[in-house]
Amino acid sequence: MSQPQGALAELAVADYLVSLGYDILGRNVRLGALELDVVAKKGPLVVVVEVRTRGPGAYERAFESIGPVKRARLLRAVDRLWRRKLKAMRDVERVRIDVAAVTFADGETRIEYVPGAIVGGP
Repeated sequence: MSQPQGALAELAVADYLVSLGYDILGRNVRLGALELDVVAKKGPLVVVVEVRTRGPGAYERAFESIGPVKRARLLRAVDRLWRRKLKAMRDVERVRIDVAAVTFADGETRIEYVPGAIVGGP
């Protein structure tokens, strides 16, 4: 994903979450070498959103681009976020990892959003 296209996709997802009543806690949240695209909160729930976008000629679709290595990095980053910041927040009870696929075509922005798309564990 190109830098400007990725930033636009992340902004579109942040706007989408705000429209659903979420507060954006951060975009491009750095945790050492790891990064989270969008972190948002609604009530006791924090969602971490991996934003993916692909051009029309891409070999794989946006959702398919999250392989085992990316999944493992996301889980490590979310664990680090929990330990460093979220567990100290009294009003946060849980964290969910969602994935959003953003496409730009014919002047329109389309978001496919999957809550709980990435699940931790063995």
